[in-house]
Amino acid sequence: MNAPKSDWLSKTPDAARAYLEGHRLDEVECIISDLPGIARGKAVPATKFARQEYFHLPDSIFYQTLTGGWGEAAGDEGFIEKDMILRPDWSTATAAPWTADWTLQVIHDAYNLDGTPVEFSPRNVLKRVIQLYRDKGWEPIVAPEMEFFLVARNTDPRQEIKPMMGRSGRPAAARQAYSMTAVDEFGPVIDDIYDFAEAQGFEIDGITQEGGAGQLEINMVHGDPLKLADEVFYFKRLIREAALRHDCYATFMAKPIEDEPGSAMHIHHSVVDTETGQNIFSGPQGGETDAFFHFIAGLQNHLPAAIAVMAPYVKSYRRYVRDHAAPINLEWARDNRTTGIRIPISSPQARRVENRIAGMDCNPYLGIAASLACGYLGLLEQERPDKQFKGDAYDGEEAIPRILGGALDLFDEAKDLHDILGPDFARVYSIVKRAEYEEFLAVISPWEREHLLLNV
Repeated sequence: MNAPKSDWLSKTPDAARAYLEGHRLDEVECIISDLPGIARGKAVPATKFARQEYFHLPDSIFYQTLTGGWGEAAGDEGFIEKDMILRPDWSTATAAPWTADWTLQVIHDAYNLDGTPVEFSPRNVLKRVIQLYRDKGWEPIVAPEMEFFLVARNTDPRQEIKPMMGRSGRPAAARQAYSMTAVDEFGPVIDDIYDFAEAQGFEIDGITQEGGAGQLEINMVHGDPLKLADEVFYFKRLIREAALRHDCYATFMAKPIEDEPGSAMHIHHSVVDTETGQNIFSGPQGGETDAFFHFIAGLQNHLPAAIAVMAPYVKSYRRYVRDHAAPINLEWARDNRTTGIRIPISSPQARRVENRIAGMDCNPYLGIAASLACGYLGLLEQERPDKQFKGDAYDGEEAIPRILGGALDLFDEAKDLHDILGPDFARVYSIVKRAEYEEFLAVISPWEREHLLLNV
């Protein structure tokens, strides 16, 4: 436990070392993602971190609901809160530039005492799916898009969420998609986001105004799924910290404001042949391959069962509203933003499939893992997708679950998906999410008091 690490800083990315140049490292945050995507871990002095090869946390952090309750997800041994071994992944070391002292964050991987990966740790779930691709000679490539709202401070949960005040002194306006003027309203926050991202070594492909009041989108460069999931995990904290500096909140709720569009985490996928380096979705002449259609079919066939992972809260299903910039079915089409599965315009080498189902409130490791798992099953099953949808998909039928309970029922039945994500993960996830759902159902809402109290 106390064997010193040999010059561990030399193993960290260039950005982390550049951040510390000329400064003494004070603290290291040893973190891991729980099921909701919240950073758990320990903050330790840098001198202590240098003496430790690993540290312990109880496995019960993965049994905890978003509200702090507990799902009855312990194994045969009972709820004994046994220790996991957490080891650092040096490639994830990055600055925490908002702190008062010089601090690095390092993501850790969770292992059982026998050295095997903890199956229900979200990062391990994604690593498991990626390895299945690599075992087939494929390298999955993804690019997530992060949508979020900047809103006024909300210290009373009983009050409605309102857009933040912009630079002009007026609340952020809705229906201003792609407006540069709207982006300028949040200039100081965006400047801090850029500064923090640069200090952390993250590459932003672009920031745009979305359709909601105070809603922004950050696009990320295509790359390794694990690296990008790490960055989304980090980005959520980064953006929240940038917002707090300017007296507002950043929220990744799927639907924070009534009658406004929700926030998605669209995921773009492509798959590269490891030997040739070529995109398996495009043939030698640039045409669409069988693998391309198989991948789409996998999303159509298996996403209904995976929606419980990509839309993990009761609130998540408020986003799937007709004509509100969110899909209501799993139709696919080229260059059509009304469908759940979109094929963007691209060159043959960049041909990709966009999953528009996942909400921004999902755990990025699990959302990307579930999406890749559906595509992987499609590549194995080699089925053809439905006929390409023509026209406005909002004119079609609703074909995805509208409540968390129904989504979890589909998830529980999806044994093929469980085999890909990990059976123990599927067990724990379902138990924890059902505990959250039951907790929600016990709450009496203002709507019920308003309309039922005296009328029924």
